[in-house]
Amino acid sequence: MALFEVPGWSVPAAPVSKLAQSTSKKRKRPAAQDADKMQSVEVNLDKLMQKLGSHGVGKHQEDKQGPKKKKKNHGKATGGLDAKVEHATSNKGKEKVSSSPGGSIKGSAVEQSMKGGSGLRKKIKQKKSLKPDGGKSEQQPQNVSLTVDEVSGLTSLQKGMKESLDGARFRWINELLYKSDSSEAVRMMKEDPAVFHDYHSGFRHQVQSWPSNPVSHYISQLSSYPQNTIIADLGCGDATLARGLSLKKLKVLSFDLMSDGAYIVEADICSHVPLPGSEPSSFQMSEGEAQVVDVVVCALSLMGINWPVCIREAWRVLKPGGELKIAEVASRFTDVDEFVSLINSVGFKMKAKDDHNSHFTLFEFKKVARTSRTDKEWSKVISNGGILKPCEYKRR
Repeated sequence: MALFEVPGWSVPAAPVSKLAQSTSKKRKRPAAQDADKMQSVEVNLDKLMQKLGSHGVGKHQEDKQGPKKKKKNHGKATGGLDAKVEHATSNKGKEKVSSSPGGSIKGSAVEQSMKGGSGLRKKIKQKKSLKPDGGKSEQQPQNVSLTVDEVSGLTSLQKGMKESLDGARFRWINELLYKSDSSEAVRMMKEDPAVFHDYHSGFRHQVQSWPSNPVSHYISQLSSYPQNTIIADLGCGDATLARGLSLKKLKVLSFDLMSDGAYIVEADICSHVPLPGSEPSSFQMSEGEAQVVDVVVCALSLMGINWPVCIREAWRVLKPGGELKIAEVASRFTDVDEFVSLINSVGFKMKAKDDHNSHFTLFEFKKVARTSRTDKEWSKVISNGGILKPCEYKRR
């Protein structure tokens, strides 16, 4: 006779091994069929306890209370009798049981397998939570730097389109500045101050593709000049020269079509530069009077069809023997000798020329004495401004 077999009642049960194998790792709630089986076990248990006598009543009540408590939590029956059966099954391993206690064993096996499943899930969760750094949770970076696209809020396509539009606007402004009189440029800047900013923003973008920058060359060259040398930067742009020489104790006076409120003085350099100096008062040779400037720099600034007036103003404001430094795009020259001849006719003598750079040609002139000129003579000089072609930037 099998362990705890009672004549007259039995509950068929699957082997514990099959039950354990069929149990899923997922936690499942007991089905309605298991509840019916548990109810039949309780009925059989009541009959058994009545035969055992009054001494088993208390125990029978405990057994009934036990399953009710467990039903609240898991819907499984456990008790003193089931505990013995569970102990027996743990010793016998995978033994088949066909008697009624087998029902309890079956319930216990289900409970064990489900407990094992929940334990396995806990281990899996623990493993998932473990990190390669020894179980420490990964810290999320607190300060994340924004990229150029995130800051601007533009996609790569939108960014490319914006750059194309900015480039087109720069080329349009550049063409107007080179192909019109400087007075037209002044009018345009006053009507729309953003033109000045847009032009120089595009110009800075162009400079990035150059092998060298003439302004950087002049910063390096003028750094060796004596302290308190006064330099006039005509057509200064962003006043890069003044900023670069500010620590060298050199005085740089910067002039362009619009003021920045700090370095740049507003002026039309192809009309009048607001500095002291005079033309010769007679037809006798003279270098003028009251000048204060030692060096004049024109770095890529001979723009507009009336650019020769800028050279005339440079002569007027320079001290006797003062220096004129000119840097221009090499492709602008129709004839370099004619350009030098025109500069000399205003009252200068060329000291040096550097055309080793593939992009730019650099000139150095010294102020010399000359006689006074009539308006008709000056008109003829200015009309020769076509020896410098407009600087046109190709679409990239």
